[in-house]
Amino acid sequence: MIRYDPFWKTLKDRGESTYTLINKYGISSATIDRIRKGQGITTQKIDDFCKILHCKVEDIIIFVE
Repeated sequence: MIRYDPFWKTLKDRGESTYTLINKYGISSATIDRIRKGQGITTQKIDDFCKILHCKVEDIIIFVE
């Protein structure tokens, strides 16, 4: 199962919020909602988050069996 726990830590560590992702960077609120619910997002969105937050994929998602 893919989990987004690292995303929330990375977001906080970078001093960003869901508000800034939506309003400053143009991330859709539906994408944030999908992350909150643990649903899938595209690799393009993961790439976008890595660029915005200057991080690696493992700072956004983790695989848990």
